[in-house]
Amino acid sequence: MLVLLPALYRDVIIPALDRRDRHMANAVLVIDMLRGFLEEGYPLFCGEQARRIIPNIRNLLQQEMEKGSKVFFICDRHDPDDLEFKMFPPHCVSGTEEAEIIPELSDYPGEVITKNRYSGFYKTVLEERLQAVRPEKLIVCGVCTDICVMYTVADARNRDYEVEDPTDCVASTNEEGQRFALDHMEKVLGARLTGGE
Repeated sequence: MLVLLPALYRDVIIPALDRRDRHMANAVLVIDMLRGFLEEGYPLFCGEQARRIIPNIRNLLQQEMEKGSKVFFICDRHDPDDLEFKMFPPHCVSGTEEAEIIPELSDYPGEVITKNRYSGFYKTVLEERLQAVRPEKLIVCGVCTDICVMYTVADARNRDYEVEDPTDCVASTNEEGQRFALDHMEKVLGARLTGGE
């Protein structure tokens, strides 16, 4: 049945419905680009190969912000007695310099979302924030590719988000872990790999 709306209602209802279905450009998830992982001297320093992605992430953020994309900094943040420290050395404890975003990225506007497990979705507000902005796709970058990046990508794909992973904007502590994670994200999780490694 065709229902014709009076002009007054068409002017109000149709634009509102159109806005409801509209997606924002993209959301960029910057995973664990923290001093504790990117600066030498900390127990979980990811190495020089991880530092080499910093300029690439800066370029990515600049490009995406110019398109109107939303940036989220997903940051490891632990209590001093976190059970994760039975497996890894204590790191990124709340209130320490280790838990801070690296200076090279700290001036970029973005919302900080803290996590205390591998996935940026686990017991965080990330899902709620993404539902509010309705991005067309998620672009996931940062460290470590085979840990927090991969688990965040898995949870994003389980929520049916389209995910893009620029390979020159992710790094692991070793080449084997990097290769495994990229292969797994592409062939098993269905993420789209972009860029050059």
